Amino acid sequence: QVQLVESGGGLVQAGGSLRLSCAASGSVFSNDVMGWYRQAPGKQRELVAAISSGGSTNYADPVKGRFAISRDNAKNTVYLQMNSLKPEDTAVYYCNVRRARVVGGGEIHYWGRGTEVTVSA
Repeated sequence: QVQLVESGGGLVQAGGSLRLSCAASGSVFSNDVMGWYRQAPGKQRELVAAISSGGSTNYADPVKGRFAISRDNAKNTVYLQMNSLKPEDTAVYYCNVRRARVVGGGEIHYWGRGTEVTVSA
């Protein structure tokens, strides 16, 4: 099991910045992919950014060039630096750990409870 605790959300004006943190505890494996998803009111949860233990990253198109994901493997912590925030970035942001199943294929997902980000116009 993996427990995830997010922090760093809040209210910010458009154009501002926030930094989210997520600390993982429990059994975090070296091959786990850590990432951030978000869910805006009335919308489905969507991937924002993800990072492997080796540092490979991928970003959703709407946040490319504005957000940066990073990871401290020694601390089992993942960060999301969000710059040039827009009102459309308003959402609950969830930390995620994605693990490939050793037997049977597929993936296991672990989720934090989420941290709210509100960007005012």
